[in-house]
Amino acid sequence: MALPTRVKIVEVSPRDGLQNEKAFVPTEIKVELVDRLSAAGFPNVEAASFVSPKWVPQMADGADVMGRIARRPGTIYSVLTPNMKGFEGALAARADEIVIFGAASEAFSQKNINCSIAESIARFEPVVAAAKEAGLRVRGSISCALGCPYQGEVPVEAVLDVARRYDALGCDEIDVADTIGVGTPRRVREVMSAVTAIIDPARISGHFHDTYGQALANILAALETGVPIYHASVAGLGGCPYAKGATGNVATEDVLYMLRGLDIDTGIDFDAVVDIGQWMAANLERKGSSRAGNAIAAKRAA
Repeated sequence: MALPTRVKIVEVSPRDGLQNEKAFVPTEIKVELVDRLSAAGFPNVEAASFVSPKWVPQMADGADVMGRIARRPGTIYSVLTPNMKGFEGALAARADEIVIFGAASEAFSQKNINCSIAESIARFEPVVAAAKEAGLRVRGSISCALGCPYQGEVPVEAVLDVARRYDALGCDEIDVADTIGVGTPRRVREVMSAVTAIIDPARISGHFHDTYGQALANILAALETGVPIYHASVAGLGGCPYAKGATGNVATEDVLYMLRGLDIDTGIDFDAVVDIGQWMAANLERKGSSRAGNAIAAKRAA
């Protein structure tokens, strides 16, 4: 199959990238991060999370962030909403899209939220119905689609089962997420081919972690199945909670560098993204994990 000529990048650093940071990132830094990403041309920014601050203290200022960002016309600002309380917060904050999340692994679902996959998705029914009634987009994320820290391998049929459930709920987009970064290209091709056989590829996105250094290869494998949407995080922000010291989200700069080499259009200002990654890493007082970003920054400084 020919590769897509245009790809949508969902920038997840303000939410998925920062949520595991131990030290609280000041609200004004989060707002500036979202604004700089919008200005760089990202069509979709995952800006905040409306989960209990008891569970994710870093995201406690979600409403404040959403209230202060400079909204760019045409940009989709997404927020994570686990329940109706989260949805009400998202609605009040004028989110464009809500994100719900379930796992393809029963072991992961039981361990993390003490219920089965079917029960977890049933809990989202009123949330999605309310979102649709309010005219919001809905994205459903399938975590552990390529492997689970508790049960190991995850059957393709389990991924398809969640995809079908999300489709029936009315999700506009469905993320196939390699939560712990264990996927390899052959498995990605197998899973994405199966998912795109039952759901329009235009509605499928890939969320790959780089824990084992496979993320770019996995994105290329997914591109070969026609998937046109990918999640990434500037400077590779976002550690993997299941592999100590390992990188989490694939770095946006690295994804953009690869796509540019493949003549795939994203509409994003690559140089601006390199600047954002370096700026954000400096704010967190450490070096970012983007190889392309760090190489270009070093070249500029030479």
